[in-house]
Formats: sequence, C-alpha cells, structure tokens
Amino acid sequence: MYASAKLKSENIVGYLLYMWQVEDIIRANSLDIDKINDTYISRFDLSDEQRMSMRQWYIDLIEMMRSEDVVQSGHLQINKNIIILLTDLHTELLKSPKHPFYSAAYYKVLPFIVEIRNKGNVTDKPELENCFDALYGFTALRMQKKAISTETANAVGEITKFLGLLAEYYKKDKNAELEL
Repeated sequence: MYASAKLKSENIVGYLLYMWQVEDIIRANSLDIDKINDTYISRFDLSDEQRMSMRQWYIDLIEMMRSEDVVQSGHLQINKNIIILLTDLHTELLKSPKHPFYSAAYYKVLPFIVEIRNKGNVTDKPELENCFDALYGFTALRMQKKAISTETANAVGEITKFLGLLAEYYKKDKNAELEL
C-alpha cells in the first residue's frame, strides 16, 4: 500500500512483481482477510491507523480479485494495465531511431523470450508478460532453494537488465523527460 505507491513511482518492474506477490499472498490465504492479517499484516511494525489502512487495502484487492474472477489464477486488471502501458512504451521505443541501445537490449533477450514462450506454450501473452513470468518464476525457485541451471540464471540476468532499462524509460516518460 504505502510501500507499493512508492515502489510504483520509483521502479515499475519491481512494483508489478510485488503486486503479483500480493495476489499470491491473498490466494495462499484463501482470500480470507483474517488469515492475511494473522499470517502477513501482523508481521509489520505499524500504527493502528497504518494497520487498518493496510487491512482495508487487502480487503479492496480481495474484492477486486473476486469481481474480476482471478481467485485461482491470473492477474488483476490494474496489473494487466501496467503490462499494457509497458508494452506500448516498448513498441514506441523500438520504433524510435533515438533509442538504438534499447532495441539492441531487446534483440539480445528476444531468443530467451522465444524460448520461454515455446516452453510454456504461452504465445497468447505479451512478450513483456513472458519476461515478468520468467523473473517471478525464477524468484520463486530461489525462495524454494531449488536448483537453477546456469543457462536459466543467465537468461534471467539478461531479462532483468532489459526490464530494468524499460523501467528507466518508463520513469523518464512519466516525468516527461523521454524523447521518442
């Protein structure tokens, strides 16, 4: 909530990954605000007002997940909208002759994107969402202390650099500092 707003303004990639984690926290707690309060919110050193605000934020997200039918899987529209915004910016950057470094970074990760799409049979998703899926999955594997191949680690490293570059351009665009 407060942290998410700050993260959204500073690092859109980190924000989206955080929001996906929040969706998973909600699912892991069966969309039950009392469970979320006991297993998650209670861990934070918050004032009563902050705790109530955070609880309400989770209640609102739970209601959105139910109304958008993403209880079992999928992402909230507010999170899908970020992918749409980033995809639009991505397309504009690729078209722009002023940003050859961005195009080079994209073409460097394109083989990894193609591989991800082929392995997961997820060709109906935007390419950038495949990149986010790879980062999120990689993080989950690391948290579970599962073995990660060198090839996967290298691919995720390149995707991370690419999305970091896109995040920088997004921030510049939001601050009206980007020339396309």
